[in-house]
Amino acid sequence: MIEAVVSAPAVAAVAVHAAELVPGVRVQPGVAGLVSSVVRVARQQVKGLQPAPVEGVRVRWEGAVAVLEVDVVISGLDQAAAVARAVQRSVRAVVAELTGVAVGSVAVTVVDVAC
Repeated sequence: MIEAVVSAPAVAAVAVHAAELVPGVRVQPGVAGLVSSVVRVARQQVKGLQPAPVEGVRVRWEGAVAVLEVDVVISGLDQAAAVARAVQRSVRAVVAELTGVAVGSVAVTVVDVAC
C-alpha cells in the first residue's frame, strides 16, 4: 500500500492559485499571516529553496480534512459576498482536485478593496 502525505504549505500554495483564478481577486496576508509568512520565507531561503506563494492562506487539519482560511483583496467593482463565495467554490474544488485532500470548509476574509 502506498500512502501519500500532502503538507499544509502545499495545500496552501494550491489554495492561493485557486483563489486567484477568481477575477478581481488577489490573495494577501492579513495581520495574522504576516509573522508566520516572514518566518517561513526566511527558513526556506536559508535552506536555498524558492518558497511557493502561501501568504494569505492558513491550513488547519481536522483529522484528514483541511480547514482553510483565505485572506483576499478584491476589486471595488464587485460585490464582496459574491466574490467570497466564488473564492470558496474555487478553493474547495481546486484543492480537492489537485491534492486529493478533502476540504471541510473555506473561510474567506476580505481584507481590502482595491479601487
